[in-house]
Amino acid sequence: MNDRLRWGILGTGNIARQFADGVLSTTTQRSRITGVGSRSAQAAKTFAQTREIPGVHGSYDALLADPNVDAIYNSLPNSLHHVWTIKALRAGKHVLCEKPFAMTRTEAEEMFAEAAKAKRVLVEAFMYRSHPLTHSFIDAVRGGEIGDVKLVRTSFCYKTSRIDGNVRFDRKLGGGALVDVGCYCINFSRMMAGEEPTEIHASAHMHERGVDDLVVVALKFPSGVLASFTCGMSAHADNTAYVCGTDGFVEIPIPWKPPAQGAAYTIARSTPPRMDIAAGSRGALPKAPRETRTIDAGKELYALEADDFAAAVLDGKPPALTPADTLGNMAVLDEIRRQIGLTF
Repeated sequence: MNDRLRWGILGTGNIARQFADGVLSTTTQRSRITGVGSRSAQAAKTFAQTREIPGVHGSYDALLADPNVDAIYNSLPNSLHHVWTIKALRAGKHVLCEKPFAMTRTEAEEMFAEAAKAKRVLVEAFMYRSHPLTHSFIDAVRGGEIGDVKLVRTSFCYKTSRIDGNVRFDRKLGGGALVDVGCYCINFSRMMAGEEPTEIHASAHMHERGVDDLVVVALKFPSGVLASFTCGMSAHADNTAYVCGTDGFVEIPIPWKPPAQGAAYTIARSTPPRMDIAAGSRGALPKAPRETRTIDAGKELYALEADDFAAAVLDGKPPALTPADTLGNMAVLDEIRRQIGLTF
C-alpha cells in the first residue's frame, strides 16, 4: 500500500480545478494527483500540463482504467454522479463524490451498495466538514458552551448573471440552488441538531429555465430544535451560520469555505431583556460578552478534504461523512424538491 493516495480527477471544470489546486498546494499531505480524465483530450492535456499531472486521458473510461490511480474525485455535473461513481467503484477505485451526492436518495443507496460490494471507500465531498474550524465549533456546542441548542440559522446565496451554459440552470443536469448550495445548509442543520428532521416546510422561486433560483426552508427536529435556511442563485446574502442556545450563540462568518489561516467563529450572548435585569439596576444595560476564536488549519480546504479521505482509505479511519449522513441529507433534498415541484 502506498503511503500517499493516488488520485484521478474525473472532469476538468471549476470544482475540479479547485480540488486539484488544493491538493497540490502543500507537500505535507497524504495525497497526490496521478491522472485526469475529460471528454476532451485537449482539456485533459491543458489541465494536466498546468499542474504537472502525469496521467492524461481523453475519456472518463480511460481514467478509470489507469492502474496508477487508487481513488477518483468525481467532479462531474450532478446528473452524472450516480453512473460514474458506480463505474469507478466497479473499476476498483475508491470515490470521493462531489455534493450533492446523487439526484435522489434511491440513487445514493445504489451507490453505497456498490461500494460495499466492491469493498471500496465512498464519501460525499462536503469539504467544510474537514476544516478544524468546523471541529472546533462543534466541540464548543457539544461541550455546552451555549447551553441547549434551540435554533440553527444558515444562508448560502450568490447572484450570477451567467445563465447560458451554466449547469446550475439546467434541470436535466440536476441544477438549481437547492442542490448546488442549499445542501450545505441542510447538512449543517442536521449536523448541529444531531438528528433527522420530522417537519420540512419549503418555498421557492422558480427560474424561467425550470430550476429553483431562491429557496427558503424551515425544519423541525424531534428534540424540538428548529432550523431555517435560505439558498439562492439570484440574491446576495451574508452566507453565515448561527447556532443559538439557551445560554448563548455561535456565530460563524465563513462556514462553507473557511480559509487556511485565520478562520474564526464567535461565542456570544445577547443583551438580556429589561425584564430580566435586577429590579434595582440603573443605567445602560450590560454589554453582551463576545469571544472570537481563530483557527489556523495549516492546509488549504480541499487538501484537508483529500487527506481525510486518504486516511479513511489508507488507515481505516472513519470518513468525514458517513453513508447514513449522506442518505439523511438526500432524504431532505428529496422532500424539499417534492414540495417546490422540482423533478429530475
